[in-house]
Amino acid sequence: MTSTTEAHASTVTRLPDTGRGLPRWTPQAALAAILVLSAVLYGWALGSLGWGNSYYSAAVKSMGQSWTNFLFGSFDPAGVITVDKPPAALWPQVVSSKIFGMRGWALLLPQVVEGVAAVFVLHRTVRRWAGEATALLTALVMTLTPITVAINRDNNPDPLLVLFLVSAAYALTRALQSQAGRRGTWWLCACGFLVGCGFLTKMMAAWMVLPALTAAWLVGATGTWLARVGRLLIAGAVCAVSSLWWVAMVAWWPGEQPYIGGSTDGGAWDLVTGYNGLGRIFGESDSSGGMSGMGGAFGGEAGLLRLFNDQVAGQISWLLPASGVALAVAVTAAALRRRGKSSAGKALAGSGWVLWGTWLVVCGLVYSTQEGTFHPYYTTQLAPAIAALTAGLATALARAHRAGARWALPVGAGTVLVTVVWAAVVIRREPSWHGWLAWVVVVLGLAAVGLLIAAAWTVRLVPVALGGAVLAVLFAPGAWAMTVPGESGSAMGGANPTAGPTQMSFGGGGSFRGGGKEDGGFELPQGMELPEGLGGGGPRMPGGGSGSGAGGTMPSFPGTGGDSGARGGMGAMAGMGKGADLTSDQRKILVYATEHSKGARITLAVDGAAQGAATFILNSDATVIGMGGFIGTDNAPSEQQLEQWTKSGELRYVLGSESGGIGAMMGGTDSAASKRSTWITENCTKVPAQEYGGSTTSSDGGGKASGGMMGLMGTTLYDCAAK
Repeated sequence: MTSTTEAHASTVTRLPDTGRGLPRWTPQAALAAILVLSAVLYGWALGSLGWGNSYYSAAVKSMGQSWTNFLFGSFDPAGVITVDKPPAALWPQVVSSKIFGMRGWALLLPQVVEGVAAVFVLHRTVRRWAGEATALLTALVMTLTPITVAINRDNNPDPLLVLFLVSAAYALTRALQSQAGRRGTWWLCACGFLVGCGFLTKMMAAWMVLPALTAAWLVGATGTWLARVGRLLIAGAVCAVSSLWWVAMVAWWPGEQPYIGGSTDGGAWDLVTGYNGLGRIFGESDSSGGMSGMGGAFGGEAGLLRLFNDQVAGQISWLLPASGVALAVAVTAAALRRRGKSSAGKALAGSGWVLWGTWLVVCGLVYSTQEGTFHPYYTTQLAPAIAALTAGLATALARAHRAGARWALPVGAGTVLVTVVWAAVVIRREPSWHGWLAWVVVVLGLAAVGLLIAAAWTVRLVPVALGGAVLAVLFAPGAWAMTVPGESGSAMGGANPTAGPTQMSFGGGGSFRGGGKEDGGFELPQGMELPEGLGGGGPRMPGGGSGSGAGGTMPSFPGTGGDSGARGGMGAMAGMGKGADLTSDQRKILVYATEHSKGARITLAVDGAAQGAATFILNSDATVIGMGGFIGTDNAPSEQQLEQWTKSGELRYVLGSESGGIGAMMGGTDSAASKRSTWITENCTKVPAQEYGGSTTSSDGGGKASGGMMGLMGTTLYDCAAK
């Protein structure tokens, strides 16, 4: 009898969340299926996505040309200026481009691998906290989070950031489950090291999870409080070294180095505390690092309800109500257990609730209230916490029901009802885009609620009811996630990837016009006006935002690939991916500059937003630099550098704009961009379009003939040969 029982036990596994005996291979097969699903969603038809965010793609090509460029994250092959982030996220892309060649899919492939790896590591983390079934549900929720699918199909830094942070959570969980001693300390130090790696990916965004990791350790660790704090300080020192070694390297580099893009002084520490730090929370206060007054342009105005607005809700908010219920249930259950009144059976470890709950609350509050530049895809950092809390709620309710708690199933039914109602609201905000999904979600939700109520009297219905509930709450986000494999739903493409219905890059949170924030627009710098021709002609944006001073439309102007309207608009300013190709005039300009520069170190300098130079870098092997960084406002190169380069013959040709370009418009009349533009117009000579065979409107300064905004993108070729 004993041998038979042992043999049977060896072939089945008992899932703690359901109590049902299943074949031992079932969890592994389910995890494999989820990982395959994530790989398909993240990696389907990568070759059709072009360069993703061409700003980063150009940097990858430049970084592959020298070790200095690689270490610093140089945007251009000459090593003049870096991207406005630390380089860690781009390093895997550089390696991939060296293996597979400089192709768009080769740069996106590491992102897919990182996304799938994050799902796997999250499963392993939650399994140690709450069991196999909870871990599988967590992995599924993470996989089907719409904004996570969108960003994992792009080459922005966030996929690697999420992988590092989830890995840090895994290391912390291992530390908590180890006995007090050296092994637990090593795991805790590994946690700090991985957070530091996240810092090298996206700076202070990684540090936002430190309160969650710290609180979970203090709550769940063994030993005295003094011992817990002591080991935490050791891990904190590891985190500091892991985070700041690159900043120290930049500060103490003995030779020439690129200007750190996004900083005010060319140094990395200013980038940490400014543009990628406090500037994100309180808004950029100067013209050098970012787009002042445009914090709400991409994801709506700052406020506690930002995650539920038109731009962000469909990307991440589907299960936020359920996550709130999860936290309420966890806190209530903990309070009842302390009073000895709980009958919910064995509880999940409190450290897990603290970890994921604090993670969600802190990161959610920061993203909701930050005044600086905010993109919806930042919220992918919330996905692990939302997935773990939602799955943890299902586990807690199932265990409470088995322990005889009569409130468990009604709470579950109420959670499903609230979730599907919110899903229907989000879907009906854009009824022209598969609005019928709302009715499907409601029907599934009502069926699941009915099954959960009936299960209170019929135990056999519990598995079916749980399955119905999962289907009801995941149907809507799954539908949105399935839309991403074709092409990003954002009009800014790789610069602002989103799922669901096509959204303009600006909307809801403001409009591109003069005037203060009080009238719904972003503030233009003092003394600056929009160029003639900017306004009207573009598609109307959802959410009530507008792209011009009148009429509520986005300006229509040519992008780097010759597109216009929704696909050319402000997406051209921030770096389109799929259409990043040189126009006919741009090719003629490059050929002319190459033939007449007489071996100059820099073939062409492009003034304005970085995407203008990115198209040249990606589509040629010439040494082309971008002036002013991402938005054209950085002081690189300075007037002194331009004067030195032109006198020494290192640079002859500049592609600029008489109006000063986007950098001058955003920075103001006294900005580095304006001074640089003034130097160019005063010290260089315009090259007539007929000299290089271009169209007559390509060097007219960008008035009405060139579409207004095109004049800001750099259309005038200047010859800066020393006289």
